[in-house]
Amino acid sequence: MTLAELTLVSEVIARRELTGRALRLHMLRPPYPALGVGRLRVLRIREVSEALELTVGYERYERRD
Repeated sequence: MTLAELTLVSEVIARRELTGRALRLHMLRPPYPALGVGRLRVLRIREVSEALELTVGYERYERRD
């Protein structure tokens, strides 16, 4: 798979496809207390230094007050 094809793929599949590459994971989360629901998906991939930076987020969030 190309890097572009990994966008919106589940994080588990993306990490499997990128085995052997240095990765940095960043979690995108809402600005309020919440629980992630559904699959954790890759939202963005970019090359940074000698690693790939994956921004990941859940399909939806349930607000917790």
